Amino acid sequence: MDDVPIKLRLPLKRVQPGAIRRPDRRAVWAGGWTVAALWAAVFPLFSSLETHRVWGTSAAVGYAAAAIAACLSSRPRGRVVSLSLALTGAIVVPFLYLVLSGAAQSEVGVIERSGALWLQHGTPYLADPRTVTEYTPYLPGMAVLGFPRALLGDDGWVPRLLGDARLWCAAVLLVCLWAGRAALRRADADSARNAPYRTAMAVLIASPVAALPLCTSGVDLPLTGLCALALALAASRRPAAAGLALAAACALKWTAWPAVAVAVVLLAALAGRRAARTCAAIAVLGAATLILPSALLSPGPMVQQVLAFPTGAGDVETPAGSPLPGHLLAELGPLGWYAAVGLLLCGGAAVAASLLLRPPTSLVSAADRLAIGLCVAFLLAPAGRFGYLALPAVLAVWPRLVAAFGATRSRPVRTVLAARSPEPATVIASPTAGGRR
Repeated sequence: MDDVPIKLRLPLKRVQPGAIRRPDRRAVWAGGWTVAALWAAVFPLFSSLETHRVWGTSAAVGYAAAAIAACLSSRPRGRVVSLSLALTGAIVVPFLYLVLSGAAQSEVGVIERSGALWLQHGTPYLADPRTVTEYTPYLPGMAVLGFPRALLGDDGWVPRLLGDARLWCAAVLLVCLWAGRAALRRADADSARNAPYRTAMAVLIASPVAALPLCTSGVDLPLTGLCALALALAASRRPAAAGLALAAACALKWTAWPAVAVAVVLLAALAGRRAARTCAAIAVLGAATLILPSALLSPGPMVQQVLAFPTGAGDVETPAGSPLPGHLLAELGPLGWYAAVGLLLCGGAAVAASLLLRPPTSLVSAADRLAIGLCVAFLLAPAGRFGYLALPAVLAVWPRLVAAFGATRSRPVRTVLAARSPEPATVIASPTAGGRR
């Protein structure tokens, strides 16, 4: 019998040209926590601050355990265990230890003292500060976060925990990020997207960018949350609410003031000039209402402590001396200080020009513009710290998490294109992230 050829049809998996293979999720998680562990391990070896050494020791162990857990299991439950270990080592353990033992960076004591001074004298500023820790380089709104300590005291572990300013700084951040996502989220959004968003947010909070300031000082956390909330409200076309959030942020630190310009330009692009004017008016009047009483009661101390001291022009040298470009210039003498200020003004003018020439039309683009402006300010200021860069980092990451997992509202931006022919103009609606129909 002649051999009869048999044809076998095997299913072949087609590979799209140019397709990129997705990396192993387990490797991504393990690699990320390993990098975080190495970063945290630097602090107990080289930092001179006790709070940083405590955090680095605990966080390095937590991140290393999270990396091992991520390697052992690729299932979702394994990622939950990995994330829980990171949160425990980087936040829960060091936060409770530092708070209950009374260890904190000087900023925490400054906030709590300013709260007591405001309740007693109507102003958070000492009339004649002698040492660095007696200076209050914040605007009066920051003193509100010191009210719990002034009211509860520190007698016992419960008042010590509930009165700590770091707890309330973290609470403001988390509440603002939750409210910002709620403002952008559609009413009919798929609830299945909640779990990935919560996981991504937990990773962000557990990362060194957020965990270190949360445990040691917390002073920039409320500012970060309020700026993010203001931009989210502006992207959802709520000028009054955005103005109130901006007023609260601007009453904390002067570094929040650039957020007003970004939010106003975003509202002008999405909702028109009337909404932009409403937001600007509420932000300015609200901030003035919170700042002016203290400014009228103690104008001299406020100027010295809020303006001169943080920029390195005060009678007492600021401890913010990280080797950033602006600080290195200022160290050269008066000419270097003026050069740093001049570069800072030029950088601010460049960012302002970009807002006018190419205004942002979404939450992501607006947050990116604000993050760039703040990076320029922090890098070129005569005095600064590396920790300040955590604020623009969160502003760059959080809006992308909302866009990826938040199921944001979509409201059209209408652009009228003038036709060259006698036919009438065509109105084209293009969706942008962060709107609402």
